[in-house]
Amino acid sequence: MVDKRLALAATGFASDSPLPTWPCTAEPPLDHGVIKQTPADFRVTELPLLLPEGEGEHLWVNIRKTGWNTVGVASLLSRATGARKGDVSYAGQKDRQAVTEQWFSIHLPGRETPRLPEVLADGVEVLDQQRHSRKLRRGALKGNRFEIVLRQCRGDHEAVAKTLARLQAQGFPNYFGEQRFGRDGANITKARQMLRGKRRVKDREQRSLLISSARSLVFNDVLALRVERGNWYRPLLGDLMLLGESNSLFSVDTVDDALLQRAEKGEIHPSDPLPGTAGKTQTTGEAAELEQLVLEAHAAIVKGLSKQRVAASRRALRVMPQQLQSQWLDEETLALSFSLPPGSYATALLRELVSR
Repeated sequence: MVDKRLALAATGFASDSPLPTWPCTAEPPLDHGVIKQTPADFRVTELPLLLPEGEGEHLWVNIRKTGWNTVGVASLLSRATGARKGDVSYAGQKDRQAVTEQWFSIHLPGRETPRLPEVLADGVEVLDQQRHSRKLRRGALKGNRFEIVLRQCRGDHEAVAKTLARLQAQGFPNYFGEQRFGRDGANITKARQMLRGKRRVKDREQRSLLISSARSLVFNDVLALRVERGNWYRPLLGDLMLLGESNSLFSVDTVDDALLQRAEKGEIHPSDPLPGTAGKTQTTGEAAELEQLVLEAHAAIVKGLSKQRVAASRRALRVMPQQLQSQWLDEETLALSFSLPPGSYATALLRELVSR
């Protein structure tokens, strides 16, 4: 049995507390490092599932943006093409304080292709535009490629190399990044109020954002407990395991050597809940007991999500970085590059390297 007091101590949450400090898998090798000293220190490039074919009623536009969020660029494209805001879509949202490249699609049936300027606004460049038969849908990505420079690093270079080798082989906890929760966790406060019926949110985009923030908080707290207990990537009885980066789930009835070896190799990952209405996403046994401790502590959020008819789903507890490379540019400057699947956060990897 899992001690409930241990669960609460591990996650550090309370019903109305600010965001907790979720634990890392080990002491980070760098006790100091600066992220995003300039936007160019944090570069993100989408890895699309497909590219436009050259004809169709949707105009796909590849944008490089600096100092802009994705929603702001979508509004720019709406004005530049005369399309409704709802007819501009994208696969995922990207950081404002970064240099990012991503595709947008604009529904322009029966209209000529507009001549977009090379520079839509200060910090927004048009790299390419092509017609396609389908819109770009949310989540339609292979992943994202990151190129990150950490400055003013303090720590042992050899320890950094060992940590990076471990992260490459073992992966790292698939936490949602703090940006998911708004400045100082403001989205969580608003989400709690909305889910308790104490705040009305009419804007559909804002409502979706708050719901996502609430579900992400619950997920991070369950993951934090498993990190504390050292079983965040090892299967427990009753776990629902994900096959690689797919959405295929299977239940753990027996934890044997073969299953443990597959987990060690990164072929399968335990999953934890993104809460909502009950479905075929419920664990059993030891895994369910552990999850239930956190779900009970967040009972108001879980109940509110069910009332909103949000479908429950699962998310992998671990993410495996691909093509992880590093280079010391000088004694205090570390350059990193790696790719992650869609929905995973580079900051979740960086927190394993830098304590502050």
